[in-house]
Amino acid sequence: MMTIISLLLLASLLPHLTFTAHVNVGIVNGREAKPHSRPYMVSIQSNGIHVCGGSLISDQWVLTAAHCWDRNETLTVVVGAHDLRESKKSDHIGVKSYIQHPSYSGSFHFNDIMLLKLKEKVNINNNYVKSISLPKNGEDVEANTLCSVAGWGQLKIKGQKSHRLMEANVYIMNESECHERWGNMFSQTQMMCAYGHGGSCRYDSGGPLVCGDTAIGVTSFGDSLLCNSPVKPNVYIKISLYIPWINEKIKM
Repeated sequence: MMTIISLLLLASLLPHLTFTAHVNVGIVNGREAKPHSRPYMVSIQSNGIHVCGGSLISDQWVLTAAHCWDRNETLTVVVGAHDLRESKKSDHIGVKSYIQHPSYSGSFHFNDIMLLKLKEKVNINNNYVKSISLPKNGEDVEANTLCSVAGWGQLKIKGQKSHRLMEANVYIMNESECHERWGNMFSQTQMMCAYGHGGSCRYDSGGPLVCGDTAIGVTSFGDSLLCNSPVKPNVYIKISLYIPWINEKIKM
């Protein structure tokens, strides 16, 4: 009987143990995603080099982070890819319009969200390319909810990027705890944190935080010295706060 009770207690503590251990991992230390199991994932590239992730939210619109574009570069969106070394087999689509949130502050990542309108529509009625649903306006996700992240980012803070799409499970952190860890860099209104054994690293920015079948966050920032830091959790922009803005721009 005592053994069963001990096991139950251990299971209840597992989601919280990440912060007591020194874990230096990014998404690539999670697991390789099943090819094309996340058909909404896009690679945002500059001069053929992956710089950010993003989510296909319709046949002509991509949602990503505002800091992924510096206004002086031309971006290309790759859809339907798994291994970026084979991306010639995927569709490469130019960007027609770059729409950063008007209140985006590059200094502190506030309102770090951007829409990309593609130059042409993509076929989203196949197994390789599909759009992902967004939350309702103002919808929140409870702390400790199991979600996931994915991307082609670095193995570690100074490591190489992954050629193949990687993924990891994460848990939503209590907002007050996240604010305590990040201080004034964190906005409880605009942002949320997630933690886990794996997580986002550099060049995973812009990719979605997915709970169930819904993209509820946009990867924004984390500890600059340690990917998936046990002290400074990764921070995501709350998509639900920006639903009216997204709908307004897409309907223009």
